[in-house]
Amino acid sequence: MSLLDWIVLVVTLFLVIAYGVYKSTHEKNLHSYFKSNNSMSWFLILLSIMGTQASAITFLSAPGQAYTDGMRFVQYYFGLPIAMVVLCITFIPIYHKLKVYTAYEFLEQRFDLKTRALASVLFLIQRALSTGISIYAPSIILSSLLGWNIYYTNIIMGGLLIIYTVSGGAKAVAYTQMQQLFIIFIGMFLAGYMVVHLLPDGVSFTDALHVAGKMGKLNVIETKIDMTDAHWWKDKYNIWSGVIGGFFLALSYFGTDQSQVGRYLTAKNIKESRMGLLMNGLVKVPMQFFILMIGSLVFVFYMYYDSPVFFNQKQVEKTLSSEYRNTFSNQQAEYENLNRQKQEQVHQLVDALHSKDESGINEAKAALQSTTHKAQAIREQAITIIKEADRTADLNDTNYIFLYFVVQNLPKGLIGLLIAVIFLAAWGSIAAALNSLSSTTIIDLYKRLWITDRTERHYYSMSKWFTFFWGLFCIAVAMFASSLGSLIEAVNVLGSLFYGSILGIFMVAFYMKKIKGNAVFFAAMISECLVITIYIADIISFLWLNVIGCLMVMGFAFLTQLFIPRNNELNQ
Repeated sequence: MSLLDWIVLVVTLFLVIAYGVYKSTHEKNLHSYFKSNNSMSWFLILLSIMGTQASAITFLSAPGQAYTDGMRFVQYYFGLPIAMVVLCITFIPIYHKLKVYTAYEFLEQRFDLKTRALASVLFLIQRALSTGISIYAPSIILSSLLGWNIYYTNIIMGGLLIIYTVSGGAKAVAYTQMQQLFIIFIGMFLAGYMVVHLLPDGVSFTDALHVAGKMGKLNVIETKIDMTDAHWWKDKYNIWSGVIGGFFLALSYFGTDQSQVGRYLTAKNIKESRMGLLMNGLVKVPMQFFILMIGSLVFVFYMYYDSPVFFNQKQVEKTLSSEYRNTFSNQQAEYENLNRQKQEQVHQLVDALHSKDESGINEAKAALQSTTHKAQAIREQAITIIKEADRTADLNDTNYIFLYFVVQNLPKGLIGLLIAVIFLAAWGSIAAALNSLSSTTIIDLYKRLWITDRTERHYYSMSKWFTFFWGLFCIAVAMFASSLGSLIEAVNVLGSLFYGSILGIFMVAFYMKKIKGNAVFFAAMISECLVITIYIADIISFLWLNVIGCLMVMGFAFLTQLFIPRNNELNQ
């Protein structure tokens, strides 16, 4: 990066952090540290919720996901607006009425302490693991820009985040996320504009969309399911898994995950919480659509210009300095020849589109698809060589595609701004996650089970220490994140392993009034074990795990309650 880019990056980050710390100067107790004294408006709730979702993974990995697999990932969010309505009707009034710090306090009042503790522990496991992956995402940037070892960058990035989060609290996170999102939206709109602006003369935005569509990158809605395919249940993204599985996942994420529940528990009243969630349901899908579309446009950009055989340039440099350099160089040369063929063929396709020559369109499309498949085959051979040269290499470069485009093609100053966007997104979401890990640990475990008779000042002090502990834990997780492939998919797979069971506990609490604590506790334990077993066996797409986990908890709880003697039931 140029000096101007570094100045833009550093100044942007410093101003946002300084603003957040300034806003948190009066947080001196648990109520202010975790709930911001219930002073937040719906607009700040909306921005805080979106900022918590919009991690660096969203802006780093989502465009790469669209580049490689098209836009069908957006279907994953189709169930979200429906979930927001259900939450506003059912969850929010109860949380506000009980004046809880965490969602899991409600479970003790409805069931018992062990059920509350179980839900808390399940949340802590999945959120800590997911946050570790989120720390790894911005570390990729530092590692790529500075050539540093990824393990060192994980420590640096995690350390900065620990300092930032420990010094603030819920209000610091919310106000900082407000600034972050404004900068993020500006940066992403500029990135989208620049992708189209950098296309060759005579190639319009509409032309780019047509090319993306012909190459299968605008597959926003997929309704067809091939029932004859034995693996049809494993189709990750279609309208059915998106609406049904996405609904259950969103219901659990926003209704039972403290990283989100903690955002709208800071609201002034029920109305402000509801408005924040409903607006999130309206805004999230278009936002994700736009980010994915940028990835599809980047794909079109590399139809006209040379793309690297592998986007992680640090790994390429390692291979070229190894004994495999000649073999890899030959693969690069062959890939570059195919790049030139694609450039000729995409021009022919656009010319045919302009003249509305259907036969020409079909002929150019077939030729372009054929060349693209050949290029993919060469790319896979190159990846095999990379693996031979470095057995520890991360062979999935999806997370590097958008970063490579930004660094190689955007003007000075804008590169620094977009890198700042990704950093800010990371800090906002990770800070909220660490805040929620601390609040759940201190409220649901430490204060309730371990040390129950100390002063408010003691618990406030310990909350900062727990924030510090979880920060260290997440850094440790980040060290193992390099082999997970697409980060945006990995973090959602991880959530799906736990969200279904946690949601099932809450669904029983809300809708199955005769079920008691022992029944739901054992049902959740059994269901969680089965969900993990189903995932390991690779039987079904991960989005359906949310549905399966929730329904199993409800079903097992009902059956278990039938066999619990009445005298035991009275003691629950």
